[in-house]
Amino acid sequence: MRPRHKKNLTKRLDACKDNIIHIENDARDYREVIKEQAWIDTAAYFGNDNPIHLEIGCGMGTFIATLAARNPQINYIAVEVVADVIVVAAEKVREAGLKNVLFVRVDAIYLPKYLAPRSIDRIYLNFSCPYPKNSYKAHRLTHRKFLALYERLLTADGELLQKTDNRRFFEFSVLEFSAAGWEISDLCCDLHAEPERYPDNIITEYENRFLKLGQPIYCLTAAPKR
Repeated sequence: MRPRHKKNLTKRLDACKDNIIHIENDARDYREVIKEQAWIDTAAYFGNDNPIHLEIGCGMGTFIATLAARNPQINYIAVEVVADVIVVAAEKVREAGLKNVLFVRVDAIYLPKYLAPRSIDRIYLNFSCPYPKNSYKAHRLTHRKFLALYERLLTADGELLQKTDNRRFFEFSVLEFSAAGWEISDLCCDLHAEPERYPDNIITEYENRFLKLGQPIYCLTAAPKR
């Protein structure tokens, strides 16, 4: 679903300029782009060396704003490519007065150019686009080409958490993690059937929509084999 164009988008983005880094699209092959280094100085931005967690596809920002408020000792980078979406997320964080969130507007495939190796302690993939057509499977954020990039970014004991409502996408993800040599330490096929197992779960905008439709939420935790 394409997001509606926000009124006064340019003005609203400008009001959030201290919270968002905008990166222009690069037409070159991503494998060439990520050989370059233009790493974001996260220590300078956050003013500390706290652990960094990364959400790829932050949507309207409910998840990242709630998580950052709960964990002021952790820094968060939220990635989103759509301007009409990232501006809403950034406004939520600004209104909450949170200082531990940085938004980066960029395609996830280019992240290793902008984030230093072994700098991320946790990656969140919440309700990523499943790209249901098989011909588009390489665009899925759990495709092995993305997993190779995440492995470069994660710290030695880093991990990835995924949630989705799409069973086929979830099954695809499990197979990709296995093929890429990752270990799955936790897997659940109906998150809300076991609330005591996930007491810290934050319900995202998409998650709430799917719950109202009675759809199960699938989740897992995975990490590269060490």
